[in-house]
Amino acid sequence: MPKVSDLFFKTAIVWLILGIGAGLQMAISGDHSAFPAHAHINLLGWVTSAIFGGYYALNPTKAARKIAMVHYGLYTIGLVVMLPALYLMLAGNTALEPIVAGGSLIVAAAVLVFAFVVFSTGTVRTVSDLSPATR
Repeated sequence: MPKVSDLFFKTAIVWLILGIGAGLQMAISGDHSAFPAHAHINLLGWVTSAIFGGYYALNPTKAARKIAMVHYGLYTIGLVVMLPALYLMLAGNTALEPIVAGGSLIVAAAVLVFAFVVFSTGTVRTVSDLSPATR
């Protein structure tokens, strides 16, 4: 399995555990005010990360490109910034709204990077691919 796929799958499992934890916390406390954060943790963290991992596993040529790791890093940073801030913002800390917005913009940029990966040819050129005249 390509490294980027493995990373996306492992990260997805971490988000799943956090999403389940957030759901349990809401159920135990009876306070469901953070349900939008719970939904974002599960959908953007767990589901979307797993889908990205699956896509790269099915497209190893594209997974081998440096931009795939850029996509992983950017998306993960965006989620790490956005999701905890969203959870805390919904708990009453409205001062975190700019942090949520910033994280959301990073996630959006990562999705655009993924769109580029999907729509690009995915050709990886190595030194052995070059003719002797172009080396």
